[in-house]
Amino acid sequence: MTDLTLEAARTIVSAALEAARARGLKPLAVVAYDARGSLKCVQAEDGTSLRRVEVAQGKANGALALGLGSRALHARAETQAYFVTAVAEIAGPAGLVPVPGGVLIRNREGRLLGAVGISGDSSDNDEICAVTGIEAAGLVAETGA
Repeated sequence: MTDLTLEAARTIVSAALEAARARGLKPLAVVAYDARGSLKCVQAEDGTSLRRVEVAQGKANGALALGLGSRALHARAETQAYFVTAVAEIAGPAGLVPVPGGVLIRNREGRLLGAVGISGDSSDNDEICAVTGIEAAGLVAETGA
């Protein structure tokens, strides 16, 4: 696979939501972007609070913008707050949310295919669902851990 296909993006989003339901998590919003930052798939479960899609977009967009899973962005925000704030200013409409839940998608050879962002439960649970979705599509998740 050379690009993130719509089929793969749908698999990732569906599997992430299935994982959330199996764990009894709060309602989630899930977004998948391809490597160029084009939105491939988005779903928000019934009961998801307002702006969860935008938070999910910020997690995925931030991961793509800096080439790091948002767990690493979180650590960087703690040590280089000015840098992360500056990047957030130029990250565009999708923004940058430096907490876990934004996960890079790579193929088996390590090529960047895109990113998933999830918001709705704890950041750690959001990340677990993102990884589950990516792996269900036969791809490799990079959290930034």
